[in-house]
Amino acid sequence: MSLAAASRREFIKVMSLGAAAAACSRPAGAVGITDGAAKRPNVILVLTDDQGYGDLGCLGNPVIETPHLDRMCAESVRFTNFHVSPTCSPTRAALMTGRDCNRVGVWHTVMGRSLLREDEVTMADVFSANGYATGIFGKWHLGDNYPYRPQDRGFQETLTHGGGGVGQTPDFWGNDYFDDTYFHNGKPERFTGYCTDVWFEGARRFIEQHKNRPFFCYIAPNAPHSPYNVDPRYSRPYLEKGVEGDMAAFYGMITNMDENMGRLKRHLQTLGIEENTLVIFMTDNGTAAGYRDGKGFNAGMKGVKGSAFDGGHRVPCFVRWPAAGLSGGTDIAALAAHFDLMPTLIDLCALKRPENVRYDGASLAPLLLEPSAVWPDRALVVDSQRIEYPEKWRQCAVMTRRWRLINGEQLFDITADPGQAENIAGRHPAVVATLRSVYEAWWTDVSERFDACCETVLGAARENPARLTAMDWHAPIEQIPWNQPHILNGRGGNGEWAVRIAEDGMYRFALRRWPEEADAPITGVVAGGKAVSVTRARLKIGAVELTRPVTPDAHAAVFETPLRAGGARLKTWFADDRGGSRGAYYVYVTRLS
Repeated sequence: MSLAAASRREFIKVMSLGAAAAACSRPAGAVGITDGAAKRPNVILVLTDDQGYGDLGCLGNPVIETPHLDRMCAESVRFTNFHVSPTCSPTRAALMTGRDCNRVGVWHTVMGRSLLREDEVTMADVFSANGYATGIFGKWHLGDNYPYRPQDRGFQETLTHGGGGVGQTPDFWGNDYFDDTYFHNGKPERFTGYCTDVWFEGARRFIEQHKNRPFFCYIAPNAPHSPYNVDPRYSRPYLEKGVEGDMAAFYGMITNMDENMGRLKRHLQTLGIEENTLVIFMTDNGTAAGYRDGKGFNAGMKGVKGSAFDGGHRVPCFVRWPAAGLSGGTDIAALAAHFDLMPTLIDLCALKRPENVRYDGASLAPLLLEPSAVWPDRALVVDSQRIEYPEKWRQCAVMTRRWRLINGEQLFDITADPGQAENIAGRHPAVVATLRSVYEAWWTDVSERFDACCETVLGAARENPARLTAMDWHAPIEQIPWNQPHILNGRGGNGEWAVRIAEDGMYRFALRRWPEEADAPITGVVAGGKAVSVTRARLKIGAVELTRPVTPDAHAAVFETPLRAGGARLKTWFADDRGGSRGAYYVYVTRLS
C-alpha cells in the first residue's frame, strides 16, 4: 500500500470512529444550521452529462420542454455565474474532492488521465464517515479499476456503467441505452428499460431504503451524452418543431431526464422527506449538441463543450432545501464553481471536516443562507488539457466577476460583453498582467504531480481478477480505442497501462481482442477493411517479456509469470499475418498465489 493510500485510509478510519460524535455536534466554525443527526439533511446531487446552460426552458430555451426542472428552478436558490471544467471527468474530479482537477490527476477523459488519485478524499468518503448512507447511480468516469472505482471511494451502493458513457470500451459489451447490463455493486446485472430511467429508479429504491437515516445520493445520468439514443416519443415532438437530427434526440434525452426529476420529487413527497432533503441540480460542462453552427440556443454565450469561453464551462446550479429556507427563487450572482460544493456541503450538513485537506473551493453556505451577504471578488481558473501532460496556457480561462482572460491573451469584460465578442486586452494591459499573474501562481500550485501516473493495482483482494481496457492506455489519443465501435472496427494502436503489483506472487494475464462477455476468437481483427489473422501475442510488464503463438480459434492468449510487488508499465501486442500489430483491447489479470 502506498503512503498516500495509507494516509487516506487512516483518515477514513479516524472519521468513521468519530462519526457518531460528529453527527450530534456542530463542528467549530461551521455555518450550517443543523444541530443533530435527526435534523441533518438528506442530500441529492444530480449531475447531467453534456447539458449546457441553455438546454433548459427556465433559462431561456424557446423549444425544449423541461417543466419539472423549470419548477425546481423557480423554487430554488440559483447560482447564475457558476462554472465547471469544460469536459466531464475533470468536472467530476473537482466536484468529488473540492480540489482543482489538475491537482488531483484528472485532466482528460481517457489515456489514464481520468483516474482520481487514490490519496484524495471524496465527497462520498466524508458523508460515509459522518454516518450517511451513500449511493451513486449512473456515470462515475474517475476509474474502472481498484482503487479508483466508486465502491473504493466511499460509495456504499453503486449502480454504474463503465468508462465515460454507455457503449464505451470499459462498459459491458453491447450496451446501447436500452435493456442494458450495468455494474451493480461491482457485479454485472441486466436491467430492463432506458438508461436514465434505470439510474433514477435505482436512486429511488436507495432513497426509500434509507428514508429513516441521512443519505447522500449522487445521480449522474449519462444523458444527454452521445450517442443520442432515445425513444422516438421523446425526439419526435422536436423533429416536428423543426429541430434537426441529433439536436432533436439530444433535447428528447433531456425531456426524459426532466420527467425523472418530476418522479424523484413526487417520491420524496410520498416518503415525507422532501422538506429536509437538500437537492442540487447542475451539469458537467457546456452543451454538446444544443447549439451548432448558429442553430439552437446557447443563452447568448460563446463556445460549447470543451471551450475556454463561457459557453464551455458556465452551467446551471440550482439548490433547494425547504427546511433551511433555500427555496422560493433567489439568484446569486457571485462567481462560484464546482469545487465549492464540497466545503459548502460540509458546512450546511455540519459534517466533520477532514484534517490535512486543503480545498481549492470556498464554502458557499454563507451566501446560500443569506444571499445578500457581502461576498468578496475572487479569481478562478478552469482549463481543458486533454493531453498526456498538461501544457501551460492551454485552453484556459482566468475569471473574476467582471473579467475573462482566455488563453492568457484575450480579455473580455463579461459584464458588458457576455457573448465575449470583443477582445479588449490592448485597452487594459494592467488587468491582463494581473490575471496572468493569477494563472502563474495557480499553475505553480497545481502542477507539482503532473509527471506522476495513477497506477491500477493488480492482485488486490478487492479486485482479483482485474479487467484492464484500452481506454486507459497511455498513448496518443488517435491510438486509443475508447468506445465499442472502435473495438468492432479493429482500430489500430497501442499503449501502456501504469500498474502496481499488489504483492509478490504468480500472476495470469489473459490477452483478449473482445471482452469475456462477447467470447469471440482473437483472429479476424479488421485492418483497412480486411480481416487479418493474429499469429502471435506478446506481453511485457516491467522487466518480464513473454511471447506465444495464437491459434485461429483462440479466444485469449494466456501468460503466467511470477512478479514482484511494485510499480510497472504493462504493454501487449497482437501480431498479425500482414506484418502489423496492435495492443490487446482487454487484459484480465489474476493473482494466482
